Amino acid sequence: MKTITMAEVVAKQRKWFESGKTRSVDARIQKLEKLREVMQKHEQKLLAALKMDLNKSEFDAYAMELGLIYTELRHTIKHIRGWAKPKRIKTAMTHIGSTSKVISEPYGVAAVIAPWNYPVQLALVPLIGAIAAGNTVVLKPSELAPNVADTLAMIVAEAFEPEWATTVLGDAKVSTELLAEKLDYIFFTGSVGVGKIVMTAAAKHLTPVTLELGGKSPCIVHKDANLALAAKRIAFGKFTNAGQTCVAPDYLFVHQEVKERFVKLLKAAIEELYGSEPLQNDSYTHIISDRHFARLADFMNDGRIIIGGDKDAARRVIAPTVLEGVDWQAPVMQEEIFGPLLPLISFHSIEEVMSAVAARSHPLALYLFTESTEVQRRVTRELSFGGGCINDTLMHMASPHLPIGGVGDSGMGSYHGEKTFYTFSHQKSLLKQTTRFDMPFRYPTSKWGKKLIRKLLR
Repeated sequence: MKTITMAEVVAKQRKWFESGKTRSVDARIQKLEKLREVMQKHEQKLLAALKMDLNKSEFDAYAMELGLIYTELRHTIKHIRGWAKPKRIKTAMTHIGSTSKVISEPYGVAAVIAPWNYPVQLALVPLIGAIAAGNTVVLKPSELAPNVADTLAMIVAEAFEPEWATTVLGDAKVSTELLAEKLDYIFFTGSVGVGKIVMTAAAKHLTPVTLELGGKSPCIVHKDANLALAAKRIAFGKFTNAGQTCVAPDYLFVHQEVKERFVKLLKAAIEELYGSEPLQNDSYTHIISDRHFARLADFMNDGRIIIGGDKDAARRVIAPTVLEGVDWQAPVMQEEIFGPLLPLISFHSIEEVMSAVAARSHPLALYLFTESTEVQRRVTRELSFGGGCINDTLMHMASPHLPIGGVGDSGMGSYHGEKTFYTFSHQKSLLKQTTRFDMPFRYPTSKWGKKLIRKLLR
């Protein structure tokens, strides 16, 4: 059997796109409904693949992966006609006789490069938006989750013609080959370092990109917070997926007055969620690779362990761990942790917290626990971050109504629900002018045009 090259993959998709077969909204809806049908048919295979690659429990796999995809499909199918409909725009006084509208048109051939931490959700949610907007899609799953990648390839092949959507499998070399092609849009989720490589490749063809990256997302517990609830919600947000979540709290600020009490509550919350021996909990997610495990194990030496600390290299599992006495210059504070380690820093005033956060790269997420509306207002208005929650963690990313995206080093562009549709659509402006009359003041030969234009455009 002849091996198809990346150039041929892209060329076939471009020909399909140019044929107009993706333009019909009805056809797009049919494809999204087919994707949902095929996903449901192979749901147990997806759950099994997530278990094999990451040891994800069925609860976590459904709540954080499959369930979010079904929600995205339902929301998109319901609203796609409204999103795709040309939008009438107000006409300025200087344009009397004309009508204006904005038309959402697909870019063409889109590449979706997905990560390994949520290998199903972060592959299919952008794919859904790209298909809804009328593009073709080349999906590149992560090779670090090979069982999921194979299952995704099977599902995409069953739901779509390869000219409309296809999956390419392999390591970073395959991604490099894909990025070397002239694509019409690139959607990448992953690390800051690889994001720079993607953007450099895109620049060669002036291809627009969305970069969903990461960074060090702070979590702040003020002295007036509901400490028991904060402890449980932080434990959930940090240690879900063993901390391998781009919007997980990366480090924790706790007010000095409540620190001792909070640490006790956090330890109890971790035990409630993961048991007294998390390493023996079959529902607790494992670290994706030996390399990542070794990196995290080294980080554990950067502070004093006050909760957890157990690890098993053979099974690549690390218990939920809290570190204290961590220096800002320590390696664990220099890059996104992406694992079940949580440095804890005590503070005396919200001003010192805000100064510390503002002095560093804009985070992808920020979480604040406080009952003070004044503190809420100050933190959310004066600090720049991609998105976040007040008195909760992670839940903003589960809503199809809230756009998810970074700012600065944590990424560019956003998606989810309607925003995904517009991310994969070019907004084309169109003005239609009347031929029944022609306003003379618009031309330089008009004797009074200059005076009128000055008045209208003041």
